[in-house]
Amino acid sequence: MDFNDTPQEAEYRVKVRAWLEENAPRGIKGVSLGDEDPELLIACKAWQAKKAAAGYAQIRWPKDWGGGGGSTIESVIFGQEESRLGVNLGGPFAIGLGMCIPTVMATADEETKARFIGPAVRGEELWCQLFSEPAGGSDVAAIRTKAVKDGDEWVINGQKIWTSGAHYSDYGILLVRTDPDAVKHKGLTMFWIDMKSAGIQCKSIHQMSGARGFNEVFFTDVRVKDSQRLGALNDGWKVSIVTLMNERASVGGGRGAPGGGALSALKLAQKMTDEDGAPLSTDRAFREKLADWYVRGEGLRFTGLRSLTALSRGQTPGPEASVAKLIQAAGAQDMANEMLELQDQFGIITDPKYAAAGGAFQDMVMGAPGMRIAGGTDEILRNIIAERVLGMPGEIRVDKDLPFKDLPTGR
Repeated sequence: MDFNDTPQEAEYRVKVRAWLEENAPRGIKGVSLGDEDPELLIACKAWQAKKAAAGYAQIRWPKDWGGGGGSTIESVIFGQEESRLGVNLGGPFAIGLGMCIPTVMATADEETKARFIGPAVRGEELWCQLFSEPAGGSDVAAIRTKAVKDGDEWVINGQKIWTSGAHYSDYGILLVRTDPDAVKHKGLTMFWIDMKSAGIQCKSIHQMSGARGFNEVFFTDVRVKDSQRLGALNDGWKVSIVTLMNERASVGGGRGAPGGGALSALKLAQKMTDEDGAPLSTDRAFREKLADWYVRGEGLRFTGLRSLTALSRGQTPGPEASVAKLIQAAGAQDMANEMLELQDQFGIITDPKYAAAGGAFQDMVMGAPGMRIAGGTDEILRNIIAERVLGMPGEIRVDKDLPFKDLPTGR
């Protein structure tokens, strides 16, 4: 594993850093994906357009599609330097450019590609991904939103949930069931859809953190043309895998702070005292936990650096990246709960003006459980690691050969 840039990478980093120093917006605080207010959206779109004009919007995409024609490691370097300056304005585009548009690239006809790729890269149009459903949980193949053929159109009825950014998105990719007589992983079809179509209703979900970025999306007799289909009829599961694989590839990431969030926890504990007036950072039990957090954070950071080393050498990162979310999400929840306990009664204060560490750990307490669900639950990730990384036998699936319409639904 090599921690250093190659000469070519170092030269590119200098170039990127100089451009960012001159052009990057300052003093604009980004927020979580899906929670962007109208004014922030304007700032995000302006920054995206400026990056696109300079070839930095989608560095690893071909220039013919509005990208920079560069390498993956160049994209990572730009992301690191952007993060170093505290520029966090990519949230509204994360799903569209990370998942939706790559799916369009891989499965749509040339006319559709020409229509959508450029505007998305320039930040002119926003996309969302409509997969999850109330009855499906983490099982994407269990969806019940259906599409029925009517001439050269499809009529869609059903509901999606946890759709980030649906309330401000212009378009989306939608997975529906088109053949209930097939087994559940078959009979699915993907479409691109205009989110302003008649019959689509978005309802924001108010989370306990105060955020409203998630949405329920209802479809009532929504009509889409067959020309909006992505991939072959009843081949939506294969297309959805393309989407989810691009989700992983889109995570450029930074180098990560040493020790993860452990050093932030240490700084706060140094300012707090116990009943005898001694800093909480001197408590032996807390120090043991702090050491565990630091070691775990360093393990994740070095695992990320292994992936970057592979990218730098033109190789494909190995399966080590699969463990990152599983460990990181659970670790964040553990740390957040402990740090709130240390604050005692003051832990209930959430106003960043008065809360310790600006309320960072309060936000983490309310957000960390969702991290363990979004993008695959802990259980799903363990299955993936067990089956695809360790080569262990797959789980027994009693519903594997049953037509979807015959699956028990419970009462």
